[in-house]
Amino acid sequence: MGQTLTGLLTSVRAIAGRPGTPAQSRPGGGPDQALLAALRLCGDHLSALAAAGPLTDARRTRLIASIGALTTACSTPGADAFDALLRTGQQALDSGGEAEARLALALADEATALRARSKGAWRLRGNALDALGRGEEAITAYERHLALQQNTAASRDVERRIATLRAAGDRIDEALTLFRAGADTGADTGADTGADTRADTEASGAAARLSRRLPAAEARAAFTGLVRLRTAEHGAGDPAVRRLAALYAEHRRLSDRDPVADPLLGGAEPIGVPGLRRLVAGRTVCLVADTPRTAEQEQRPGSPLAALIEGYDLVVRCDEARHTAPAARTDLHACTLRGDTPWKGPRWDRRAGARLVFGDPLPHWRLALRSRLVPGAQDRVGDATLRRPLHDPALLGEEAGAGPASTAYTVLRLLDFLGTPARVDLIGFEGPAALSPREREWVGTRTANTDDTAVRITLR
Repeated sequence: MGQTLTGLLTSVRAIAGRPGTPAQSRPGGGPDQALLAALRLCGDHLSALAAAGPLTDARRTRLIASIGALTTACSTPGADAFDALLRTGQQALDSGGEAEARLALALADEATALRARSKGAWRLRGNALDALGRGEEAITAYERHLALQQNTAASRDVERRIATLRAAGDRIDEALTLFRAGADTGADTGADTGADTRADTEASGAAARLSRRLPAAEARAAFTGLVRLRTAEHGAGDPAVRRLAALYAEHRRLSDRDPVADPLLGGAEPIGVPGLRRLVAGRTVCLVADTPRTAEQEQRPGSPLAALIEGYDLVVRCDEARHTAPAARTDLHACTLRGDTPWKGPRWDRRAGARLVFGDPLPHWRLALRSRLVPGAQDRVGDATLRRPLHDPALLGEEAGAGPASTAYTVLRLLDFLGTPARVDLIGFEGPAALSPREREWVGTRTANTDDTAVRITLR
C-alpha cells in the first residue's frame, strides 16, 4: 500500500498542484477550480496518512481508493467528477476519524460551491458537521437539503435527525433557564456564605460556557460541570437539581442516538428461539433467491414457479431485494448486517410477516434495529437470542474463523437446528445467487431431491 499511496499522492499533486500553489494550466481548461481545490485537500490528507506509517485500517484503505477514483475522474474528459467527489466525501465520513470528518466537510464545501442546488452536497455537509458535533450548523445544511429534496420518503431520516438535534439544544436551553431562575432566587435571599459565593461563581462560569451552539463534546463537558457543581452545592434531593440531572440525561441520550418514532414498531411482537420454532413447526418452507430470472418468472401470471412458491406455507427471502417485486409474498425476511456502520443502510420497509436480523456486536445490532426497522412493516421481530445463530453457544456454537456466511446459509442452519419444519426447499440459488463452496457442501449432504425449480434438503 505504501507504493500505491505514494503514487496516488504524486498523481494528485500533478493534477491539482501542491498546497498554496495554483494548479498548472491544461489544454481545454481542465477541471473546475473547486474540484482542483478538493483534490489538493485530498492530497494533504494522503500526505498525512503517508507520514503516519503503514495502513492497517480497511476503512482508510477504501477512502484512498475513493480518492484514486476522484483523481481519475478529474483527469478524464467527460467523466462525472462531481459524483466521485461526493462519494469520496461520504467515504471519508464512513472512515470514522475526526480528521476524515474534517476532510468530508471541506469536500462538501467545494461540492456546494460547484453545485449550490445539489441535495447530495448539502446532505454531505450536514452529515460532516453533525459528525464534528456542530449541530446547529448541521441543522442549517440539512434544511437546505430538505428544501431541494422532492422525495419525502427519502428525507425522513434527515427530518428525524433535525428533530433530535433541536431537542438536544432545547434541553440545554431549559437547563440554562433553570439555572438562572435558581441564581435569581439565591440572590433574593441574601444569605450566601463565602463558600456559597464561590460555588455560585463556579456554577455561573459553567453556565456561561454552556450553549446549544457549542460543539457537542464541549457542550457535554460544560453540561457535566454544571450538574456536578449544582449537585455539590444543593444536594441531589433538591427539586431543581433533580430536574437539571434529568435534562442532562436526556441530552446525553439524544447525543448518543436518535429517538425512535414508534418504540413499539406498530405493535410488532418480539420473537425468540421458542417462538420461531413454533412458527415453522410442521410447515413447508422455501427460501427464494433474489435473481432476475426468478423474479421474472414469479411475476409472470400463471407461471409454474409462481404456483410452486404460492404452495408453500412459509416463503423466506433474504437481504435487500433488488429484483423481487415489492408486493411479492414474504412470510419471513432475514438479513445480515455488513460493514462498519450497518445502521446506516436502507430501511427495511418491505412488508414481511417476521423479520430476523443477524449481526454482531450487540450494540451495532441494536442500533441497526433502531435505525432501520419501519413500524408496521412486520408483525414479528427476532430478538437478541436469534442475532448470531451460527456462533451463539446456546444454538450452533461454531467457531467464527470459517469466514462470513451468507444469510440464506444462516437461515438454513437455523432451521436445521430447530428441526421442526416439515420441508425446506431452495429456489433459484444458482448462478449469481449460488452459495459458497462450503455452504454448497453442507446443503449437498442433506439434499433429498433436486429438480429444475427447487433443491429440497432433509433436516436432521
